[in-house]
Amino acid sequence: MNVSLCVFAKSVICVYLMLFSSLLLVTSAQAAIDIYTFEDDVQRLRYQSFIEELRCPKCQNQNLAGSDSPISADLRREVHRLIMEGQSDKEIIDFMVSRYGEYVLYRPRAQGATLILWFAPVLLLVLALVVVLGLFASKRRAAANQLSQQCSMSLCEAVDNGSNSGVALVEEEMAEQAAPQALSDDQRAKLNKLLNR
Repeated sequence: MNVSLCVFAKSVICVYLMLFSSLLLVTSAQAAIDIYTFEDDVQRLRYQSFIEELRCPKCQNQNLAGSDSPISADLRREVHRLIMEGQSDKEIIDFMVSRYGEYVLYRPRAQGATLILWFAPVLLLVLALVVVLGLFASKRRAAANQLSQQCSMSLCEAVDNGSNSGVALVEEEMAEQAAPQALSDDQRAKLNKLLNR
């Protein structure tokens, strides 16, 4: 009897703890919701746009709408005040930037210090493309150089042996090396001229 009473008490305590913790979660979620009144829907939409676009200075990559930090609540209140005073969008942005720096903007303005943020990805892509093309070109040149040396050696051997089939030997060598192209008619004529000297 004593064991069952102990199990019952533990289960009741667990239920109360779960209810209490869920109550705390609900109240903390409600505490994050700011209620502001606006004169019209345009002001409300401007406010929503600002709190989505402005970054919390304390939080890591979180906008004012998604942050529960006290500084975010202060900034939301400040944005509301500025909108109600009739400040323009540019004036509100300038006020926030002068107070918190460019960090407060999710999309920093394109100016001296932030130009690298705007153009670095494009520059890195172009640099990578140049490196890759350079690697392919150097490999191709090295393969052509090797092929040229092997063809020269075959041609020299053919000339030394007194053979008139040097062109055939060179073409055969090129075919074995999987050359990108066969000899053109001009190249064939020059090669024959060299062999017939």
